[in-house]
Amino acid sequence: MANFAKPGVPQFSVDVYQNEYLPEGGREVNAIVTVTATGGGRLAGAPAGRGASAAVVLMVDCSGSMDYPPTKMRNARDATAAAIDTLRDGVHFGVVDGTHVAREVYPGGGRLAVADATTRAQAKQALRRLRAGGGTAIGTWLRLADRLLAGADVEIRHGILLTDGRNEHESAGELKDTLQACAGRFTCDARGVGTDWEVKEVTGIASALLGTADIVADPARLTDDFTRIMESTMSKGVADVALRVWTPVGTSIKFVKQVAPSVEELTDRRTEAGPRAGDYPTGSWGDESRDYHLCVEVPAAGLGQEMLAARVSLVVPQPDGSVQNLGAQGLVRAVWTDDMAASTSLNSQVAHYTGQAELAQAIQEGLDLRKAGDMDGATAKLGRAVQLAGASGNADTAKLLAKVVDVVDAPTGTVRLKAKVAEADEMTLETRSTKTVRVKK
Repeated sequence: MANFAKPGVPQFSVDVYQNEYLPEGGREVNAIVTVTATGGGRLAGAPAGRGASAAVVLMVDCSGSMDYPPTKMRNARDATAAAIDTLRDGVHFGVVDGTHVAREVYPGGGRLAVADATTRAQAKQALRRLRAGGGTAIGTWLRLADRLLAGADVEIRHGILLTDGRNEHESAGELKDTLQACAGRFTCDARGVGTDWEVKEVTGIASALLGTADIVADPARLTDDFTRIMESTMSKGVADVALRVWTPVGTSIKFVKQVAPSVEELTDRRTEAGPRAGDYPTGSWGDESRDYHLCVEVPAAGLGQEMLAARVSLVVPQPDGSVQNLGAQGLVRAVWTDDMAASTSLNSQVAHYTGQAELAQAIQEGLDLRKAGDMDGATAKLGRAVQLAGASGNADTAKLLAKVVDVVDAPTGTVRLKAKVAEADEMTLETRSTKTVRVKK
C-alpha cells in the first residue's frame, strides 16, 4: 500500500475476487478488482495550501429555454452560488455562460480566480448578470473550460456542466471531437435540468470525461445537487489515476470495465504502457472504493498447471512522461483442474457484476425499443431488467422500473408496459440505468 505524507492524498489498496480454476482447455479468466482509496476525505474543508490543489469551472446553460419557466434561471443562479460557497480557500475557479457561444462570467480575462471570501462574493455578484437567451452549443462551453483549466497550475481539474436542452447549434461530430480533445485533461460532472434535454448527450459527456451524470427534473433541487457535486470535487486528493494491467506472453485482454458505483466501459480507452502493459483511465479519487471487471484470455494449458494471468497496479502519469506507482497491486491467476465443481463454480462477485452490466444494457435496449414502437421487444427487455434488479437487490433501479412497467411477477420478469409514463420517470430510469449496487463481500 502506498504511504503518502501529504495531507489529503489517499492511500490505495487493490483486492482481487475470482475463481481461478479452469477446466482442461479453458481459456477465459474473469476477476473483479476492487480499488479502495482511504484518507482522501480529509481534503474537504482543509485549509488553503493543504491537500491537492484544484481548479473548477462551472458551465451554466443560459440558452433561451432556461426562461421557461422563469424560475429555472433563478434556480440555476442559486445553485451555482451554493457551489461557489462550497469551494475551499485556495481553489482556482471560474464561471462560464453557455449558449450558442461560451462567455466568461467570472473572473474574465482568460483566467481563473482563487477562492477566498472576497472572490466568492464577487463571483456571486457576477451571477446576477446571467440572463437566458440564445442557443445551445455545448462543445464551445467545454473548450472554454478546457482553456481556463489548462492555465491553472493545479493537480485536480474539474468541470460542472448544467444544461436544460438539446445540443442544437453544433453537430454531433463537433461535440464528439470536443470530448475527444478534452478527455484526460479534466473530469466533468454533467446535469440535465427539466425534461427537454437529451439523455445520451448528457451521459455521453460525463462518460467521456470520467464524471457523473444525473437528472434534476425539478429545478428547485439544483442547489442541493450542485452542493453535493462540489463537496465531492473538494474531497478529491489525486487526479489521473490509471489502472495498469500487465499480461504475460500469449494472454490477451477481452475487456476492462468499471462495474461499481456505475457501469463504464474502459476497454477502448487503453493506452500502451510498455511491453504487454496498458493503462485504463479512472479519473480523480478521494476517499472511496470502486470495482472493475477484468476478463482475459489465456493460452490453454494442461491439468495441474497454473499461471499468472494478469497483474493489476495503479499509476499516475507525470508531466515528464514518467509514472508514479501508487504502491498497490493485485494478481489474477489461472489454475487448470479436473475438479468439475471447482472449475464450474462462478465467483459471487463476478456473477453479481455480470448481472449488473446486463441489467444496464437491458434497460437501455428496452427504452430504445419502446421509443421505436417495438412494444413486444421493449416488454421482453424491461421484463429481464426487472428480473435482474430483483435478483441482485438493486432496489433503487427496481423502483425506477416500476414507474415504466407494471410488474406482474419480478422473479420471472413478467411485466406489462404502462400506457402512460411521465417523461421525467423515463428519463430518470435511462440516466441512472448504469448505477449499480455492490455485492456484499
